[in-house]
Amino acid sequence: MTLSSIFCGNARTTTGFAVAAVLASVLTACGGDASNTAADAGPPGPGGTLRYGLSQAPTCADPAQSGTNQTIYVTRQVVDSLTDQDPETGELTPWLAESWETNADASSFTFHVKEGVTFSDGTPFTADSVKKNLDAVVNTLTGAKAPLASSYLTGYTGTIVIDAQTAQVNFSAPNAQFLQASSTPQLGILSDASVAKSPEERCTGNISGTGPFTYADYQQDKSVTLAKRAGYRWGSEVFGHDGEAYLDRIEFSVIPESGVRTGSLSSGQLDAISDALPQDAPQIEGVGGKVLTTSNPGTPFGFQPNVTRGPLTDPVVRSALVSAINRQELVDTVLGPNFKPATSTLASRTPGYVALAEVTYDQEKTKSILDRAGWTPGADGIREKAGQKLSFPVLFSSVFAGNQTILELVQQQLKEVGVDLRLDLVSTPESIARQNAKDFDAAYYNSTRADGDILRTQFGLDGRNLNSRGPIPALDQVLAEQLATTDTAARSELLGDAQQQVLDNGLWIPTVELSQAIGAGPNVQDLKFEASARLQFFDTWISGS
Repeated sequence: MTLSSIFCGNARTTTGFAVAAVLASVLTACGGDASNTAADAGPPGPGGTLRYGLSQAPTCADPAQSGTNQTIYVTRQVVDSLTDQDPETGELTPWLAESWETNADASSFTFHVKEGVTFSDGTPFTADSVKKNLDAVVNTLTGAKAPLASSYLTGYTGTIVIDAQTAQVNFSAPNAQFLQASSTPQLGILSDASVAKSPEERCTGNISGTGPFTYADYQQDKSVTLAKRAGYRWGSEVFGHDGEAYLDRIEFSVIPESGVRTGSLSSGQLDAISDALPQDAPQIEGVGGKVLTTSNPGTPFGFQPNVTRGPLTDPVVRSALVSAINRQELVDTVLGPNFKPATSTLASRTPGYVALAEVTYDQEKTKSILDRAGWTPGADGIREKAGQKLSFPVLFSSVFAGNQTILELVQQQLKEVGVDLRLDLVSTPESIARQNAKDFDAAYYNSTRADGDILRTQFGLDGRNLNSRGPIPALDQVLAEQLATTDTAARSELLGDAQQQVLDNGLWIPTVELSQAIGAGPNVQDLKFEASARLQFFDTWISGS
């Protein structure tokens, strides 16, 4: 399983709409190496504190309950996973598990875990730890608390502890995606005492993992401080060095204002920041820093319609909206060249991605479709049918800084074809709550994962199914078949079919692929992205510390 090549471009200042920030992603840095190590920085050395500016507050300290990129930047550092995923090849590699076997129909996975691993509270990591963590996701956290983790464990029947170093994870049906899921922070392993806490207690930072960092302080909505884990020696094979992390501490502060983040970086008050804007690159580079950018896998940003309410119940309307959106204009006007227009219901970095010919801009096509379906322009230019206006709200949050500006431009594009899009901006927690309650006509978001099973997670009847759809036999069959297929080529073919089915049924109206831009100061070396588009600080070091 391989990942397609990254799209890179030069940062520039754009005019017209306000330039939006850049966010989550995966793999190598544009305009340079996969790492940001300066040629004259010398050999890596331990010590120092990295001060990092987050664009939004982490939502929870618990990796299993983490969903936003800013949250995962923090939680990924304190928890290890059974496997890891190579960001360059997409291959799964050992981490807490030394090796594993999968049965013929991918319904049972046997992990042989490392000896001598301990949690930061001093207790040992064993096969029983695997069982307790997976059981807790299903029995304690439930879907609303940990929607990603729960979706990875669909059909979970339990874990058999064969001996102290061997755990057999079983499912009631084939679940080929689980092996990749075992590399995610959502299925990272916490200590017994941490797993026994309530979901709310796990969010406070008083938890223990086996990871290279530990929580030294967690202040919700304000700051997080991580400290190096002394004695850490069981790192992933993907890591660039053995032993402990280089950094002594990582201090995360929440700074929503992009100008303040960039100014703090250029003045030396911060060492790295999220969401560096294209027009900020000269300021960052002027002090010897770099902007590291890369695109992320999963589903691109798009509209997920609730097919049970409003005009989006009409599949013709959903189909017509696909060609109404000028995605290249969104990139050129709002985002800049480090972004790509969406070309499918999967982002192009995702294993199994295929470009779909229907995801093109053609307003005349949109008008023709709506005309034939009886949606005719009213006196105000907005189309109507049987007394119903072609008008609907879109639920979204500023979890990505560019969302509002993108949607304002989409709003203008849709108005040109007689569609009234109303923007419903809410906080990220409210957006998540309303998504879970399916209280929306359309929701706008993206989802990151380096596996095409994200289509089942979002659109499957056993997934989140925010569309509130009923059975679609062709789609349901192909989503089930890809779970039962361990052959990479065969599974990619099935995922290609699934991408087309999602589009054909109007379950996702894609706009742009998400990218991330991280501003790194001149002394920050080897700040890296992992395979699912999040930062990994294990190899990061501070030159001159």
